[in-house]
Amino acid sequence: MHQVTVLGNSLLLLPEKAIYVEHLKMLLVSDIHIGKSETFQALGVPIPNLVNQATLTRLQSICAQYDLEYVFILGDLFHSRYALVDEVLECWFQFIESIQANVQLIVGNHDRALVSKLEQLSISCILDSIQIDNLILSHEPESQPDHVNICGHIHPCIRIKNKLDNLRLPCFYFDHTLNQIVLPSFGEFTGGYEVPLLSGTTAYAIAENSVIPFVGKN
Repeated sequence: MHQVTVLGNSLLLLPEKAIYVEHLKMLLVSDIHIGKSETFQALGVPIPNLVNQATLTRLQSICAQYDLEYVFILGDLFHSRYALVDEVLECWFQFIESIQANVQLIVGNHDRALVSKLEQLSISCILDSIQIDNLILSHEPESQPDHVNICGHIHPCIRIKNKLDNLRLPCFYFDHTLNQIVLPSFGEFTGGYEVPLLSGTTAYAIAENSVIPFVGKN
């Protein structure tokens, strides 16, 4: 894990691809994409179903480690309408029943067409970004430099390349100028976008159980 302080907020970057905000007793994750296997299956691609349970078991394990009042999912909880099948929903509700925290979904682009169905299932949906203290929580990045924007959507990763290795690692991407941190995708089966390591940015790469900062240079 790695602690960063932004505009007075102490944020704990976890190698499990989540952020813990201790003073708010809040866990932040993004881009879980449960039901992606079922989406591919509906299109005729044979993908195993075990991914959903593995993803939610990881999230349950994190929730058990911290004193939490809230879990905010910063968008893309479900992958598509094909995800809303009994097996996937059963996994989700078992997870909800296993933790004590209040779980809120900030609707992402993959969730947007599903909102009416999700609300019928009593899944709490927030349609726009939300401000808590001076934190702006959103799915897509929002430029509000006077606040700390924590978001998802991009699935950031960084390429680590030298004579011996060529690694592509998920990362937290911190733009110091914008006071913006983009979370890595939490899901097991989501891919990633290689972010540029520019001046004024830091990529906190996740390698096994470590979070390692790589600072952008001119």
